[in-house]
Amino acid sequence: MSDKNGTPGGKPDVAALREDIKQTRAELGETVQALAAKADVKARAKEQVELTKQKAKAQVHDATGKVREVAAAAVGAASEKVRTATAQAGDKVALAGDKVKESGALDKVKESGVLDRAQEARTQVQRNPVPFAAVLAAGVALIGIILIVRGRRQ
Repeated sequence: MSDKNGTPGGKPDVAALREDIKQTRAELGETVQALAAKADVKARAKEQVELTKQKAKAQVHDATGKVREVAAAAVGAASEKVRTATAQAGDKVALAGDKVKESGALDKVKESGVLDRAQEARTQVQRNPVPFAAVLAAGVALIGIILIVRGRRQ
């Protein structure tokens, strides 16, 4: 072999060769670590699972926020409709009361005692609404049964 060993500048310095070897070893070590990481399927699977969990949590957080916004808007709209309906009902009741007073029917009802019985029933329902609800539920069930039986006959 010649003194040049294929290098244009002459014989390389021993210190430079050692530094080159050290750098090559470091690069080779990094390459081996990268290949080992790619070959470690269990670790990669864990990383993927963790990433998927984080994405799912973020999506749940976003969806929860959107649901809360929509629910708040729905509650606001429903509240407004209830207020409107209550105001309309109050107006209609006042109008009906005026008509009843004008017709004199209230005096006839007072004389017959029907008004007293209605007031008693009202206070009883207010004190204990369960029997009223039970009667109402029984009535609804009876109507449902009748409709089902009629539907089967046809």
